[in-house]
Amino acid sequence: MSLRNKVSIKEFSFYYGSVPALKRINLEIRANEIFAIFGPARSGKTTLLKSLNRLTDLVYGARHTGTILLDEKDIYDPKLSLTQLRRRVGIVFDLPIALPMSIYENVAYGPRLNGITRKKQLDETVGKALRSGALWEEVKDRLHTSALRLSGGQQQRLCIARILALEPEVLLLDEPCSGLDPISTASIEETLTRLKKDYTIVLVPHNIQQASRVADRAGFFLNGELIEEGTAYQIFTGPKEKQTEDYVTGRFG
Repeated sequence: MSLRNKVSIKEFSFYYGSVPALKRINLEIRANEIFAIFGPARSGKTTLLKSLNRLTDLVYGARHTGTILLDEKDIYDPKLSLTQLRRRVGIVFDLPIALPMSIYENVAYGPRLNGITRKKQLDETVGKALRSGALWEEVKDRLHTSALRLSGGQQQRLCIARILALEPEVLLLDEPCSGLDPISTASIEETLTRLKKDYTIVLVPHNIQQASRVADRAGFFLNGELIEEGTAYQIFTGPKEKQTEDYVTGRFG
């Protein structure tokens, strides 16, 4: 795990109209770590995730104050290419949405849009992404069959592979295991642990147990505020704040 900061969030607040969803968040996320953002519903977790690649730009009437830096560059700089940002910072949501095409074409879709047309290069990109997403061994003999025939867990790993094909630097994952069985969940958790060698991962976990299993560091959010952050071990075994302790021990939420 690197000690270099990949993402720096400084005094960041976010509003839907006049309603604050995030309040003066200060947080450093290091390169090649898994950082878990956890807390009860409506605590600002998904808003923060979407702010990291500016998907929040699509929300009418939304605004922010403060700064988010990626490799020390402001992601809200007007000169910044939004397309480039979203290539560098990919997001996978809780509901896997496979495109109604083959497994191969699902993964090749993004690289094709980015101008990769040579079959050999596409083959290499698709193969590498599926291996990184821990799906290759299960699908290598049926790449040209419909992705919609994959199981839920396989479709989720396909969605991760589809993002990886664009060679991002940061992976944002919003409850990627929420609808999955324990075996599929374990498979995705193993995949994430392997991926952090090459990527920085920000994860909204399915539950506290998942966060404690895979995260290097974690932050507890409540009502749009970052209550506490630290190593996963410290947060889940000896939280400093009473609100964190109450949530981790199941007294509320």
